[in-house]
Amino acid sequence: MKTMQIHNYAVILAGGKGERFWPLSTAARPKQFISLFGGRPLLTLALERLEGVVPLERTLIITSEDLIPATAEAARGLPAGNIVGEPCGRDTAAACALACGLVAARDPDGVVAILTADHLMADIETFRQTLRDSFTAAADGRNIVTIGIPPAFPATGFGYIEAGEALDTRTVTRFSRARRFVEKPDLSTATRYVESGQYCWNGGMFIWHVKTMRAALERFVPELLALVDATSDGGTGEELGARLSPVYAGLPKISVDYAVMERADNIVMAWGSFGWDDVGTWPAVAGHFAPDADGNVTIGACETLDAGGNVVVSEERLTALIGVRDLVVVHSGNATLICPRDRAQEVKQLVQRLARRPDGGKYL
Repeated sequence: MKTMQIHNYAVILAGGKGERFWPLSTAARPKQFISLFGGRPLLTLALERLEGVVPLERTLIITSEDLIPATAEAARGLPAGNIVGEPCGRDTAAACALACGLVAARDPDGVVAILTADHLMADIETFRQTLRDSFTAAADGRNIVTIGIPPAFPATGFGYIEAGEALDTRTVTRFSRARRFVEKPDLSTATRYVESGQYCWNGGMFIWHVKTMRAALERFVPELLALVDATSDGGTGEELGARLSPVYAGLPKISVDYAVMERADNIVMAWGSFGWDDVGTWPAVAGHFAPDADGNVTIGACETLDAGGNVVVSEERLTALIGVRDLVVVHSGNATLICPRDRAQEVKQLVQRLARRPDGGKYL
């Protein structure tokens, strides 16, 4: 195993509104706190994946202010000052600018990996090697590194990265120039991308030197530099929060993909062949569990009779199905979701509709 470089940092983005996995996931318990996989929250798994690559003292989590206690519970062992709450959500560009400032205040030569709190990796050792090699590729500050995922199927729910010329980095991981980023395509376009072998899914993971990131922000979204500067004096907790609140109020809401990645000309892509899954829908969750003889995936107390191809998650009570097929049925707390498997991606729309109900708050 390679020795950890002293300038390597990781920042895990762990916000979220708990929309896609409602009703098990809510605003107070977003996806990263769900313990469906191995009995541990996704956020805990995200931290465990960094073992041997980035130590806990150089790992930070950016979440929302109201989720700090739950985040601390899932991230036991992480220094309390390494959990930072945003006063309000301003999408990933602001979170990345905050990450840049937080790491730069600790280490002006820091190389930081921006990672996610709610994804799964099948091959942890390959992920770790990919991350080590990505740190190496980003260390000289010339390039921003992104990790692309070789597509397993023509997904229309992911963005894509077109790979350009291959690079000789003398690393285990394969690297290419990133020619362009493409937003979520239609099915025929996605199929063409997969067949070409030149496109990867955009996994939303980025590695850069803090000076490189600051230069990109200054060039493309200079209004976010105020956020970087607000962290320059260090500090944690209420002191830092008091400095961030007035800055966040005037920030644009924009993703880092739109703000930087799609516009920069120094992007390098690592080919991340480690079995990535953003588990973005209930049927995607089912793919991580063995079905019964009738194709049902059941989590919790469930009984079926002449039912097949269903996904059932039942928390704190028994759920029984008779004569139905290809449904998603999820019970948690005071709410139950029932929908066809092929419409599970519409849960987010349902949650947004619930938010407009006078009594919607008690279900979200």
